Amino acid sequence: MDGPEVRSREVNRLGAAAGGVFLTVEVLAYVVLGVMLAIAVLVGVAGAAVSLWGAVRALGEAGTLVLAVDRLLFVLMVVEVMHTVRVSFRSGKLVCEPFLIVGLIASIRRVLVITLETSQAHQPGQWSPEAQGLLQATMMELTVLGGLILVMVISIYLLRRSDREQAREKGGA
Repeated sequence: MDGPEVRSREVNRLGAAAGGVFLTVEVLAYVVLGVMLAIAVLVGVAGAAVSLWGAVRALGEAGTLVLAVDRLLFVLMVVEVMHTVRVSFRSGKLVCEPFLIVGLIASIRRVLVITLETSQAHQPGQWSPEAQGLLQATMMELTVLGGLILVMVISIYLLRRSDREQAREKGGA
């Protein structure tokens, strides 16, 4: 009779020890990831500042402005990922909304870069077959990105509304 009970206690002890090891590894991974993201943000902010200063010196030339906006939005995305790691570390669970925000920023970043590059590349009155093909591909990409942005905004709205309703139910119950 002692056999199954002893084995059950040993399995439970082993499971608890494994859980502790996994928790330690998870915490260490979050700390290392947080430090690496912080370094990436600092380097990104410095690079974005240099790009922005270059755009100011070039009096807002489209090419330098595209690079500056691209870098600034990239830094914003990294900061949002850092926020997600921090929230996940504190709460112990994965939260969807910050990932949607990162996707939204990335999509908006791509739309801005596409429109700035297209406006810079287009020369009025010249529509070669290659330029028309590029324009169609660009318009298709912008359409898909617009739909993606709309879906992410609706998703964020629904998540926030759901959180408010859950908070109301907990407060009222």
